[in-house]
Amino acid sequence: MISLKSKDDIEGIRKSGAIVNLVLNSLADITKPGFATKNYDIKAEEIVHNYSNAKCAFKGYSGFPHSVCVSVNEEVVHGFPSARKLHEGDIVSLDFGVVYNGYYADSAITVCVGAVSAKAEELIKTTKEALYIGIEQAKLGNSLSKISGSIENYVLERNFSVVRDFVGHGVGFELHEEPQVPNYFIKNYNITLEEGLVIAIEPMVNEKNYKVKIKKNHWTVVTADGGLSAHFEHTIAITQNGPEILT
Repeated sequence: MISLKSKDDIEGIRKSGAIVNLVLNSLADITKPGFATKNYDIKAEEIVHNYSNAKCAFKGYSGFPHSVCVSVNEEVVHGFPSARKLHEGDIVSLDFGVVYNGYYADSAITVCVGAVSAKAEELIKTTKEALYIGIEQAKLGNSLSKISGSIENYVLERNFSVVRDFVGHGVGFELHEEPQVPNYFIKNYNITLEEGLVIAIEPMVNEKNYKVKIKKNHWTVVTADGGLSAHFEHTIAITQNGPEILT
């Protein structure tokens, strides 16, 4: 069931989104060669601790053991922070969510560790641009498939592939709500975008094939062929004035 949000609800989600944005910007700033990824969790939790009634939304969610999803290189999503140290040329996707005063927001970025290959730069640029291409279609009265199709077309035109096994989602009252928001076109998936709908749009784009597999920890998703993967995400609201980014 799809839960539409009131203007007050959207303001509550926006406040959560501001914390998410602050955390992700802070994590990007401390990313460098030699950085141990477990420190992303520490930094995120330090920031969120400054807000009463705020919690890291991922930790404990369905048993997930960390506050930040840290996915390096061929890892697509749900990577674990650890003692692993980043190296020059790596790319790292950081996915983070907050629940603040009962409202959830969710966002993700992919950042470079020092200088990276031209292919990695192109992959990151394409994934970020695909997110904003999708957001442009998040207009009142449009079909949700307009978002999905526009993302897929943009990615395919640049010779990358869109992950199909994991998709975006509704968000706000819970971390994951209906509807699902695929990053690829599905025929007859004709959900109409209504005022008050809040969704997380999150293209995950692979350097090579779209197929993925899950590591032995039962969480971390990796590309099946070992190619790089990038991930960007915003929580957005459908409004009379067009899409509003809340993160």
